[in-house]
Amino acid sequence: MEETKQLKTKRAVVVSRSGDKSIKVQIDYRVKHPVYGKYVRRRTRLGVHDAQNLAGIGDVVEITECRPISKTKSWRLVKVLQKGIIE
Repeated sequence: MEETKQLKTKRAVVVSRSGDKSIKVQIDYRVKHPVYGKYVRRRTRLGVHDAQNLAGIGDVVEITECRPISKTKSWRLVKVLQKGIIE
């Protein structure tokens, strides 16, 4: 039997149009400090393949895992969920 791997999908905000067919997205989250118990803000920045150059800065997008496309890009754009105010 073949088992298909469930690919991870995430929501993120576009922070940069780094080149042709490429964007940088940022995922913000909060994590509890192990000693002090205070919640600390963290972020993850990912390189994403945008084949049709649809996303602009400030857009909320849905991304999914894929094979490595370049040294830094291992995610691809699924769809733009909300257009950003910043252009």
